[in-house]
Amino acid sequence: MRCLILGFAAGILVLQNAATLPPSWLQLCCAAAALALLVAAGRAIRTPAIRHSATAAAGLLLGYAWAALLAQLALAPALATADEGRDLQVVGIVDSLPARFEQGIRFNLKVEQTLTPGAAVPPRVALSWYADKDSDAGPAAGVQPGQRWQLRVRLQRPHGNANPGGFDYEAWLLEQGVRATGYVQAGGADNRRLDDMVPGIGTAIERSRAFLRDRILHALAGRDYAGVIVALVIGDQRGIEQSDWQVFNRTGIGHLISISGLHITMIAGLVALGASALWRRSFFTGAQLPLLLPAQKVAALTGAIAALLYVLLAGFGVPAQRTLYMLAVVALALWTGRLSAVTHVLCAALGVVVLFDPWAVLWPGFWLSFGAVAMILFASHGRLGPDPRGLRGALLLAGRTQWAVTLGLVPLTMLLFGQVSLVSPLANAVAIPLVSFVVTPLALAGSLLPEPLCGWLLGIAHAAVAALAWLLGHLAALPAAVWRAPAPQAWVFVLALGGTLWMLMPRGWPQRWAGAVAWLPLLLQAPDHPPDGGVRVTAFDVGQGMALLVETAGHRLLYDTGPGYAPGADAGSRVLLPYLRMRGIGALDGMVISHGDVDHTGGALALLAELKVGWLASSLDAAHPIARAAPRHLHCIAGQRWEWDGVGFEMLHPAPASYTDPGLKANARSCVLRISGGGGSGRRSVLLAGDIEAAQEAALVAGAPGQLQADVLLAPHHGSGTSSTPAFLRAVRPSVGIFQVGWRNRYRHPRKDVYERYGALGIERLRTDLDGALTLEAGDAVALERYRVVHKRYWYGR
Repeated sequence: MRCLILGFAAGILVLQNAATLPPSWLQLCCAAAALALLVAAGRAIRTPAIRHSATAAAGLLLGYAWAALLAQLALAPALATADEGRDLQVVGIVDSLPARFEQGIRFNLKVEQTLTPGAAVPPRVALSWYADKDSDAGPAAGVQPGQRWQLRVRLQRPHGNANPGGFDYEAWLLEQGVRATGYVQAGGADNRRLDDMVPGIGTAIERSRAFLRDRILHALAGRDYAGVIVALVIGDQRGIEQSDWQVFNRTGIGHLISISGLHITMIAGLVALGASALWRRSFFTGAQLPLLLPAQKVAALTGAIAALLYVLLAGFGVPAQRTLYMLAVVALALWTGRLSAVTHVLCAALGVVVLFDPWAVLWPGFWLSFGAVAMILFASHGRLGPDPRGLRGALLLAGRTQWAVTLGLVPLTMLLFGQVSLVSPLANAVAIPLVSFVVTPLALAGSLLPEPLCGWLLGIAHAAVAALAWLLGHLAALPAAVWRAPAPQAWVFVLALGGTLWMLMPRGWPQRWAGAVAWLPLLLQAPDHPPDGGVRVTAFDVGQGMALLVETAGHRLLYDTGPGYAPGADAGSRVLLPYLRMRGIGALDGMVISHGDVDHTGGALALLAELKVGWLASSLDAAHPIARAAPRHLHCIAGQRWEWDGVGFEMLHPAPASYTDPGLKANARSCVLRISGGGGSGRRSVLLAGDIEAAQEAALVAGAPGQLQADVLLAPHHGSGTSSTPAFLRAVRPSVGIFQVGWRNRYRHPRKDVYERYGALGIERLRTDLDGALTLEAGDAVALERYRVVHKRYWYGR
C-alpha cells in the first residue's frame, strides 16, 4: 500500500509539471495499465522487489490520470474572452472569509445566477469591492460570509505574474476553484443584499470564523500583533504585517504563526484526555459507561472530532489536513483494533491529501509539512533503548525532535527558498513551547469565553506574542541570522539529503559527522553569472511597472523596482526578493530608480531594507524617502560612464539643467541607461529608456544620435502613445523591443498603433504580460528566454 500511495503522489507531481493536459484516451490507457499492473503484482509477480516496483508504477499511472481528470474538470468552467471587462449582473453567495484592506474588501462569490443575457460566469469568482466615497453602498454595508448578493461586476480570466521563484497565482486560483477575478462596480441600485444568511455547512463555518476574527480584533484594537492572534485561532494570516513576516521567516518560526499540526495535535490530545477521564468515571453518574464502550475508543473519537472542528476553523490548509488525516487513521485503527505502523499512517495521510487536493504538491507547505514528520520518524522510530521518562526525558525528547527537524529540513529549505535560518534552533526552542502551550490555548479560550475573560485572556496572549517578537527581532537583526545560497541543482540536493540522513542515523553509526561534508556543495555554491564581457538582463513580470536586473561577470545592478500593489505589498517583496533569494544574491552593486512614479519606485524601500546596496542613482529629490534610505545617493546625469567586467554603462539622460526646472514632469527626468557588452565587433547593447516621452526622445536623437543604437530596447513609457516615435526607433534600430506592462492594464499599454509600429520596423516584440519574465543574454549574440514558454504549465492562459 505504501508503494502504491508514493507512486500515486509521484504521478500527480508529474502531471502538475506538465505543459499540457493529456487527452482523455491517454488518461484511460494509464488507468487501464495501472489496473493491469496491480492485478499482476497481486497474482503473478512473486519477487518482492519487482512486485513493489510494479505497485509503485501502477500508483504513478493512477496518480497521473487522476490529477489530469480533476484538472480537466477544474478548467472546464471559463469566462468567455468576449465577457472580459464588461459589466455583468450576477447573483451569488459570499463563500469565503472576506479580507478587509485600506481601499475596500476582497471575497469569493459562489455564483448562482448570471442575469446578463448571453453571458456565462464561472461558478466561483474572486472579487474586490472598493470603497465608494459618494455612496453608502459597498463595503461599508458589511459584507459577511453566507450572505446572498446581487452585484454588477467586471471580470477577467485568471492571470498572475510569472517569474522564476515567484508565487504562481494562477495555480492557486485553480486550486481554489476560482475561474475569474474582478471587481464590483461600486454605486447604484444594482448592488444589493438579497439574504443575510443562506443556510449551509460551509457558510456557517465561514460565518463563525468571521465572528471570531471580529471579536479578537475588537478586543485587541490597535495592538501590533492582533493579526498573529487571529492567525493562531482561525488560520487567517492576512492581517500580519509584511515586516513581521520578515522577522518570522529570518528566525525560522513562520510555521508556528498559523494553525499548525502541532497545535491541532495538542488540542485533540487535550480533548481526548478530558473525554477519557470523564468516560472512565461515567461522568460521575455511576452508569458504568466503560463497560458499554472502552474509554480508549471514546478518547480516539472525541480527539478526532476536535481535530476536525479545529481544522475547519483553520480553513483546511495542507499542514492542518495532514494532521487531521493522520489522527483520523490512528482513531480508525484503534476502533477496528488494527493499529498500523507510523509509516502507514503517514502514507495514508499523504494519499488522502493528494487525492482530494492534487495541487497541494505545488506549494512549499506540503513538502515542509510531510518532510518534517518524515524526518522525525526517521530520527526516532525503531530506536533501541529505554524511553526517557519524567521532565528530563520530555526535554530530551523535545530536543532530539527539534534537532531532527532542523537538520532534516535544511536541504529542502535551501531548495525551496534559497536560504536557511541559522538562529532557527534557538528561536524555535523558545517559540514552540510559548506559542503551542501558552499563546494558542489562551487565544482559543479568550476568543470563545465571554467578557471580561475574553479581553483578559487575549491581552495576556498578545503580551506573550509581543515579548516573543521582541526577542525574535533581535535575533533577526544579527548579521549571520540567515545563510543564503542559490537553489541547488538536483545532484547537489540529493547529495545533501543523503548527508542529512547519515547525520540522523542512530548513535553508534560510524562517522555520523561526515554527513556534514555532503552539505558543502549546498551551502558554498555561488550564484551563476555571465562570462567576462557578457551581460544578462532579466525583465521581471511585475504587472504595470518596470524592474530589470542587469548582471555582468562580477557585478549586479537593478534598474527600477516595480510598482506597489497595496499597503505592505509591492514588487520588491513579492517578486524581486524571492527571485534574488532563489539565485543566492544578497547584495547589489548599484540601483537605478529612473524617476519617482510609483510603478517604478514601489519596491525600492523593501529592497533597501533587505539587501546590501552599494549606491543608488536616481532623478529623485535628495529628501525623498528612497534617497534617504540609500547608503549613497547621486543624481543621474547625462555623460556618467563606468565599466564593469568589460561591459560599458553610460547615462544618456537627463541633463543637469533638468533638475532646476520645477515645471518638468517626473517622466521627463527619467534616467536613460545604455549598456554595451560582448567585446570586439560583436559588441551587443541594451537601452533602458524609463518613461521618457516624445520631447526627450527628440532631444536624444538631436543631441546624441550615434549613442542611441542598441540591440535591445526597453520600450519607453511601456509603449504609450506619447513615446516610441518613428525617429527615435530609427535612431535606436533595435532587433528586440521589451514591453513591461500589466495584464489588461487600465492605461491600455502598449498602445495598438505603437505596438504595430515596432512590428512594421521588423523589431521582435516581447511582452511581460504575455511571456512572463524575460531573460536576455547579450554576448556575441542576443539569446532570449521567455518564462511562460520555458516553464509552461497547463493552466497558463486557461
